[in-house]
Amino acid sequence: MTQVMCLPYAGAGAGVYRPWKALASDRARAVPIQLPGREEEFTKACWSDFAEAAAGTAERIVVAAAGQPFVIFGHSFGALLAYETVRHLLATGGPLPRRLIVSGSRSPRHRGYLPLSDNDDEAVAGLELDGQRGFEALNHPELRALLLPVLRADARLLSTYEPSGLDPLPVPLTALRGTTDTVAAPVEEWDDWKTFTTEEYTALHLPGGHLYLLDAMPELWRVIEEQL
Repeated sequence: MTQVMCLPYAGAGAGVYRPWKALASDRARAVPIQLPGREEEFTKACWSDFAEAAAGTAERIVVAAAGQPFVIFGHSFGALLAYETVRHLLATGGPLPRRLIVSGSRSPRHRGYLPLSDNDDEAVAGLELDGQRGFEALNHPELRALLLPVLRADARLLSTYEPSGLDPLPVPLTALRGTTDTVAAPVEEWDDWKTFTTEEYTALHLPGGHLYLLDAMPELWRVIEEQL
């Protein structure tokens, strides 16, 4: 069995992948990787930079894998975190995933992300203007107070992100994207992921926008299983 280590998008916690745990088979099972600052770890400080985030994520994945085969899946912010985590594992002699699956993100070569406004109303309006969903809790003041600091921390990491390297990885790579995604765009900058592997590369479009996965969790899981 292959374990699918799942990294969330900005502001989200591991719970977003909970529906996949019920779809486990003798072929694969989802292992949501929690990041500090969210859900049951909401009292822990968010990581301050991508190097710390990659090292911390790698440690959590190695513990969760327990010596068994694994792949890493990450969406949006989680895609870049997955990439940097694999680079960290490669640099430190750690176990490498059998495949890197990145979703909803341009390649590390293409940046330009902006931090969220320090004004709460402007920050929420900015997220809505981007056409993003999945943050209904922002409509509730108490939940907004918990969620916005995590969103800002992740957005800050994205806005200051500098890739640790651009040389291709010795790991098969699959890039996924919603057909109407305006964040993982233009398509050429998303498809540039093909330059980041010396192994097999697969590019797939699925119906929907940036957070297409929220509307198609079972379908996306089947796609991931096929990529194994």
